[in-house]
Amino acid sequence: MLTYDRLSRKPLLFKSFTGLSVQQFDVIFKEIESRYEKYEIKRLSSKRNRTERSIGAGRRFKLIVKDRVIMVLVYYRLYITYTLTEFLFGLDQSNVCRDIQKIEGLIKQSLPTPQKLYKTTKRLKTKGEVEQYFPGFMAFVDVTEQPIPRPKNRIRRRIYYSGKKKKHTIKNLYTANQMGLIIHKTKRRQIGKRHDYDIYKRNRPVIPKDVTSAFDLGFLGVEKDYPEQKSSLPVKKERSRELAVQEKEYNKNHSKRRIVIEHTICRLKKYRILADVFRNKLRKYDKVSDIVAGLANYRILDTF
Repeated sequence: MLTYDRLSRKPLLFKSFTGLSVQQFDVIFKEIESRYEKYEIKRLSSKRNRTERSIGAGRRFKLIVKDRVIMVLVYYRLYITYTLTEFLFGLDQSNVCRDIQKIEGLIKQSLPTPQKLYKTTKRLKTKGEVEQYFPGFMAFVDVTEQPIPRPKNRIRRRIYYSGKKKKHTIKNLYTANQMGLIIHKTKRRQIGKRHDYDIYKRNRPVIPKDVTSAFDLGFLGVEKDYPEQKSSLPVKKERSRELAVQEKEYNKNHSKRRIVIEHTICRLKKYRILADVFRNKLRKYDKVSDIVAGLANYRILDTF
């Protein structure tokens, strides 16, 4: 059976299975453990869970808290089926689903999610504070999309169909700083039919005035629509002429700077739950993407 004690004896395997080193996991688990009792009382006291029985009564979890957190990370990282998960952790499928669902909220609370960082960056005032969160006064914006199963409903098939990917997808807008720290993420998933720039206009993050936001050509028009905002885009090649040498050099340098957001998205997709076809209910997607973004942020913050 897969447990923390067994997996932590093999550090390379531990990182491959969870995306975190043993030391990183131990630090974040201390935060989870300190919040667990209060979280459980609040969860069991909610209207949905309120019964005539006292708090703590009813079906117990078969795994200890540490192994439940390991199970969530392994599931996110490898995106294995519940059938394989039950075999690895010695549970049945209903318990796997229940154990993951009941602790995801606590894991999210314990991580530096983009929502937490965004609340701070919106209130930055001095240049020193701005540079702390936006080194080099740069921000990088991009949209990523993930395939979903073909919806049964005809209307949902139409709105989730991405003409770019030629499949049904959901999208998220991310804003990262020069370290790859995700400062902002769309609060709710976006439909695959919607254009990247349209998503940006509907979910535009508040970025300090001194910070320049770097985009790709999918956001063409942002300089005209938001002149008060510092924006950087590559030069678009016209059909009638070739780009000049200086323009090609500028585009090359722009791509070199903007590679940060591409690496950030790649870091998120290391967790297969955000890379493969999303098999879970779509209503769960926002929580999953928040947790994975929080894990990516935690690893960045732990490096510096």
